[in-house]
Amino acid sequence: MRCDLHVHTIHSGQCTVPGLSRYCLESSNEPLALYETLKRRGMDLVTVTDHDSIDAGEELRKYSDFFLSEEVTVTLPSGTEMHAGAYGITERDHIELQRRRTDAESLLAWSAENGIFLTVNHAFSGLTGRRIASDFEIFREFGGIEAVNGHILNAGNRRAADFAVRHRKPILGGSDSHTLNGAGRTFTVVQDARNAYEYVAALRRGHGVPYGESGNCWKLMRTISGIGWSMVRANRRTAVLSPLFAFVPVFAAVNFLREQSFAWYWGRKSRSLEPESKLLSLEAAAL
Repeated sequence: MRCDLHVHTIHSGQCTVPGLSRYCLESSNEPLALYETLKRRGMDLVTVTDHDSIDAGEELRKYSDFFLSEEVTVTLPSGTEMHAGAYGITERDHIELQRRRTDAESLLAWSAENGIFLTVNHAFSGLTGRRIASDFEIFREFGGIEAVNGHILNAGNRRAADFAVRHRKPILGGSDSHTLNGAGRTFTVVQDARNAYEYVAALRRGHGVPYGESGNCWKLMRTISGIGWSMVRANRRTAVLSPLFAFVPVFAAVNFLREQSFAWYWGRKSRSLEPESKLLSLEAAAL
């Protein structure tokens, strides 16, 4: 079975771009349109990972191949933030995850006690802001690692996969698509699963295999432009901002360089935190 394990809808809230947060949504995807797109692109199962929300489930729970998930914004002990995927959850689980998301240690302890599969999403990307070395110590406590993200550069995905190997963590992949164009183009395959319950259980055991595209400048330009035009269609008054779209290629290029640098720096830094003897033993075990 295949499933895109990282997609967004209108329920992901307002975008975080300064000056636009009042007018622009993180995603313009309607839940039903997203579901139909994912099915058309060959997904056997469908889930939605909106930011700190499961509202898309109200419209999609009627489908037997849909299961509830979310992307939790977690505050780490350092004060930095990260995004964690939570898969195959219930409404009660969502409430408890949100109660604990500003306390990573409490969140991890409760999730382990209640069998919630939590993953580190786009670990080597600057999407959620700054990072410090101790954050990667916390990342080791999560159940899995997103190793292929369709929105993140290949450099970041490679380092996430390396981190997963070093710490013997299950891996998964998803498009992280905020528009319909990218949905279902990056996904995770689990062989022999017959339903969502078996699928998530197999992910936890490390039986998921991610496939599909990483991000690049072109995809980022299309995403930004798509979100921007959706904003204009939803609120005609924002049309005065449309000349700014001419700067999308510049923004994409700057972001590309920033993301490459972020992945390179923290890839090396996270490896340097490991004793050399442990690195050698982990790499030998992976061969």
